[in-house]
Amino acid sequence: MVDEARWWAMRPASNLKPATYRCPFCGKHLASMSDHVLIAPEDDRSKRRHAHMECVRAARAAGRLPTRDEWIAAERGPRPSLGARMRGLFVGKKADK
Repeated sequence: MVDEARWWAMRPASNLKPATYRCPFCGKHLASMSDHVLIAPEDDRSKRRHAHMECVRAARAAGRLPTRDEWIAAERGPRPSLGARMRGLFVGKKADK
């Protein structure tokens, strides 16, 4: 399940509903009243899953749960610094005067 998406939306979750979920990473049960994380592939909330915080931390450390910003940065490659982009705005301006 975790390898299906290009990027993941994640947010902390905890509620008082007496329910049990199964963590998609370790397969163990997860109580809804415990602190845990909701993960959604490409922010598709209809496919969201409840996961242990520790499991999400491990998956993030292994590079298996990139955020949208991380995925975009990886797709477009390295970008010049803000200073370099600002200097680029003024290249050739002196010749116009």
